[in-house]
Amino acid sequence: MQDIDYEGRLKELEKTVRVLQKKLDRSEADRRQLENASEVREAVLKNVIRELEASQIALENRGKELETILGNLKTLQIKLVESEKMSALGVLVAGIAHEINNPVSFIYGNLSYAHNYFQDVLDLVAIYQQYYPQPVSAIQKKITEMDLEFIQEDSKKLFQSMMCGAERICEIVKSLRTFSRLDEAEFKTVDIHHGIDSTLVILNNRLKPSASNAQGIQIIRNYGNLPLIECYAGQLNQVFMNILANAIDALDEAVIHKKCIKELFTPQIAIATKVINSHWIEISIADNGLGIAEPVQAKLFDPFFTTKDIGKGTGLGLSISYKIIVELHGGKLECYSTPDKGAKFIIQIPIQQSQSSIKTENPEDYQSKNI
Repeated sequence: MQDIDYEGRLKELEKTVRVLQKKLDRSEADRRQLENASEVREAVLKNVIRELEASQIALENRGKELETILGNLKTLQIKLVESEKMSALGVLVAGIAHEINNPVSFIYGNLSYAHNYFQDVLDLVAIYQQYYPQPVSAIQKKITEMDLEFIQEDSKKLFQSMMCGAERICEIVKSLRTFSRLDEAEFKTVDIHHGIDSTLVILNNRLKPSASNAQGIQIIRNYGNLPLIECYAGQLNQVFMNILANAIDALDEAVIHKKCIKELFTPQIAIATKVINSHWIEISIADNGLGIAEPVQAKLFDPFFTTKDIGKGTGLGLSISYKIIVELHGGKLECYSTPDKGAKFIIQIPIQQSQSSIKTENPEDYQSKNI
């Protein structure tokens, strides 16, 4: 039986343990190195994520800033267009007042004198006929040629028609001045009905019967007993112009449509005004056209939105009107429409601008939403 070399084995084991310990130490060092590297990578990754998050926030903020800038630019553009329209209208009215009003005043003022002079001549001719009933043949021939009896009968109608025409021109000029309010302060108390009526006078040519619309457009007025209203009259009249012009366009389309389906149709625009509480008034303008589809209603007051053909609409009329009513007057402008039953625009403004911020009586509580 051989003797076991315990001492040699022990040394080998010690050697093996030392090798394993070294390997363990190296593994531990590698592990710590890997941990350190992982921590570095994690820190780098976190920094990258933080930078990306900061960049995303910055981009979002920049996007919001750009949206705000774009909105401001659109608003500025609308205001510039509005200002340009009113400026052009001012030039037009000033030109009409200077070039037409003065000569028409001369004609209007002299028509009564001309009528009196002409009547004196006719009276003189009547006296001649009384004392010389049988004039010479040359005079009798001239009397027959000129139809003196007809002239005597028609002269009164002739001067009356000329007087009516001159009065009509004076009325149109006055309506234009009332519409633009160039001869008044920008902010004052006015009669709303005068502004509506002056706008209708300006649009009268589009309301009369025409080749495409033999009946014309019937205007139904249902005016309430309104007090004088504090407002920017020129801008408010511009709102009336935009809404009424759109109503006329809608009725023109309805006339064509009804003709195609051979349906009897009487185009109408109903204008009503009333006091809705102690601080607010309401003006409604309704047509009996084809109505407005719901998707279109949602975009009516958006800038540059229009359903008209290219070249026939800018998409700014109702947008400008909304800003004039809501932002300038602290009021409300809303549209209610049912297909085939027309559309109604409701304007609500404070009686006094100092009361536009009063919330004790909300005009919404008194609002009728039926066409």
